Amino acid sequence: MKPPPTFVPLAPFEYVDQAEMLARAERFSASLQRRRSARMFSDRPVAREVIEHCLAAAASAPSGANLQPWHFVAVSNRAPLGTDSEKPFLELAPWLIAVFVQKWRRLADGRKVKHYYPNESVGIATGLLLAAIHQCGLAALTHTPSPMGFLNEILGRPADSERPFLLMVVGYPREDCVVPDIRRKPIADVASFVE
Repeated sequence: MKPPPTFVPLAPFEYVDQAEMLARAERFSASLQRRRSARMFSDRPVAREVIEHCLAAAASAPSGANLQPWHFVAVSNRAPLGTDSEKPFLELAPWLIAVFVQKWRRLADGRKVKHYYPNESVGIATGLLLAAIHQCGLAALTHTPSPMGFLNEILGRPADSERPFLLMVVGYPREDCVVPDIRRKPIADVASFVE
């Protein structure tokens, strides 16, 4: 039988007044409205420590039963991936991050533990990763090659319990980077309020 959880105070929780709260919400929203998926990357290096902090932010995501059903593999050495010039963004960006969803894990005593809501949990973590990458001044592209199972083998991840969720390309955009001229739906089209 699992022991009951222990609890600690939610501290230090930063309480801010309504004006500061609104200002922060506006700044964060405005910043993320500028986030775009880039396909033209520079080979300018990005320190591993930056990627580590972005991954730590992603790993802070809520998850079903706090089982944290994700694994991130940050790749700066392209050799095992066998990338080619068909997708130049895979060749030039300094980092590729393979995101894996764990369906279950094995405990030290050999028992198998099913993860609750793994896709939803990994989706939330991936969203936080995108926001963290953007906030530190980098560009990203979510890439889903089909099929993706080859990532398990070349990155040494167990195929029986994990599957690739997506591959994220991370780095600086090229100076001449262009993106499609698209518009996001207005908030009234994507959100409703019941007050």
